[in-house]
Amino acid sequence: MLEGTDVKNSSTSLWSLRAGERCRIESFDDKLAERYRIRMMELGFHPGETVSCVQSPALGAPKVYRVSNTMFSLDDEVAAHIVVSLLPHE
Repeated sequence: MLEGTDVKNSSTSLWSLRAGERCRIESFDDKLAERYRIRMMELGFHPGETVSCVQSPALGAPKVYRVSNTMFSLDDEVAAHIVVSLLPHE
């Protein structure tokens, strides 16, 4: 666990985040194809990285996430397979 962080004791998927929530990536589940796993890590979505949900539109539209200083739009086909731990609001 990172010092100075107070992580809620629940793991969930990146897709379940609402706008304004932050998380730390824990892992990828076994259902995510290896090629997607590799691509996500190339984009900065790797275990230990902090991610913020910037926008969470209604009706299942892709959500917008911030990793480092870059924004990405992901749909549920990928984001639902990234296991995260919620972080407290800053």
